[in-house]
Amino acid sequence: MTTAKTIIVTGGAGFIGSAVVRHLINDTNHNVVNLDKLTYAGNLESLKEVDSSERYHFEKVDICDGAEVKRVLETYQPDIIMHLAAESHVDRSIDGPGEFIQTNVVGTYVLLEQARAYYAQLNEDKKAGFRFHHISTDEVYGDLPHPDEVATGTDLPLFTEETSYEPSSPYSASKAASDHLVRAWLRTFKLPTVVTNCSNNYGPYHFPEKLIPLMILNALAGKPLPVYGKGNQIRDWLYVEDHARALVVVATQGDIGETYNIGGHNEKQNIEVVHTICDILDAVKPKAEGSYRDLITSVADRPGHDMRYAIDASKIQKELGWTPRETFESGIKKTVEWYLNNTAWWQAVLDGSYQGERLGTA
Repeated sequence: MTTAKTIIVTGGAGFIGSAVVRHLINDTNHNVVNLDKLTYAGNLESLKEVDSSERYHFEKVDICDGAEVKRVLETYQPDIIMHLAAESHVDRSIDGPGEFIQTNVVGTYVLLEQARAYYAQLNEDKKAGFRFHHISTDEVYGDLPHPDEVATGTDLPLFTEETSYEPSSPYSASKAASDHLVRAWLRTFKLPTVVTNCSNNYGPYHFPEKLIPLMILNALAGKPLPVYGKGNQIRDWLYVEDHARALVVVATQGDIGETYNIGGHNEKQNIEVVHTICDILDAVKPKAEGSYRDLITSVADRPGHDMRYAIDASKIQKELGWTPRETFESGIKKTVEWYLNNTAWWQAVLDGSYQGERLGTA
């Protein structure tokens, strides 16, 4: 058993953050401090299976509040900070980019400054083990050539850790800015940082505004399944529990100053994803008449929509030994089954009772 560390997880009540917290409590001996503002995407119900653990602590804190962040650092004396707190929905960033700049850029700056002050007063032994792990997205790289755009048989490029940044949306631009801040605090202030960029996550406890849970829940409700344009946008899908394992490996074993790309090796067109969900539901919970595919509806594409993301995850596999356990086929089946078996969780999200305000699915 490894020596137990104290790990602060910002955004630990969110989709990926809660998966990280559950993994840390269920599968390691580390102590966890979940620091979360509890915005609309933060849901403590996602942590019910671990919140009674003596190794789990929750602090309702906004990362933009320096005084509160300082208090948490002084109280818990963390060995590692895993920074996941972020606004992350592209459509919301188009409608209201200011919130994304505030949380993703200003919030990361505040967190870095408080971490720098905390790190400066640590003894040498504690400093040697400290890490600030910034969790980012592959969307900072922009997009890649689509198979429709290149000659048949041409090898398609992948995002690597050396790929230049070309963000397309306010969301990805705000994440790119935060990535640059983290690297600057390493170079200028010698704060020991590591960065990861991941592909699209999916799995249990995913907020219903995102593609996969939206399709599952709309289908179950008999509502239209809205697909942008032709649905030929390609994403590399990563099962969230695989991602959580990768993040903990990087946080505890990654080299200071390094970037690690984390992907699922599962490139799928959006329309393929929707078809797969419909086919699984047709098999396990058939409609009275017809197929769930009949609900698919084409809608106008979003502005600046990236056409293809794909991660080269060979570095983390070679250097840290991580590989995904789930294929898309096994992961999407588990995901659909989870939503079928956990109606209380998502119904509380849809009716707003999880936080006292009403939300819709679309």
